[in-house]
Amino acid sequence: MENLNFHKQKLYALIAAGVALVSMILPWATVSFGGYGGGSVNGFHGEGFITLLGIGAVAAASFMGDKAKAYEGNTKNIALGGFGGIIAGALIAFINVSSKGQGVIKPGFGIYIAILVGVAGLLFLLGIIKVPDNKPKA
Repeated sequence: MENLNFHKQKLYALIAAGVALVSMILPWATVSFGGYGGGSVNGFHGEGFITLLGIGAVAAASFMGDKAKAYEGNTKNIALGGFGGIIAGALIAFINVSSKGQGVIKPGFGIYIAILVGVAGLLFLLGIIKVPDNKPKA
């Protein structure tokens, strides 16, 4: 298999985008009718499409330019905007779900994961969260 040689920053951003994509499959809203059952809804409708666009922006920025170099210039701005889109879509959906149903409809854990991944990705690209090197020092 060919070595893709991704820079650590781009690789971690792609992993975070993948986790955000998985979180869209998980429940974003749950409905409980007590003993009569309930159900759940994933993130692939409504405001979840904003999150999906953010995931696409992060993935596109990761494959643009030289993959062996860190984000720079416009690609960094696209990736930052992508993580901002992930946060925005999940937060808007969270507010909409929380404001409906008076306790019958509750936010699911997929929406929380999407918000956490978006915030962590944004902080990572801004340099606030740093990942230590795993190379041993000689």
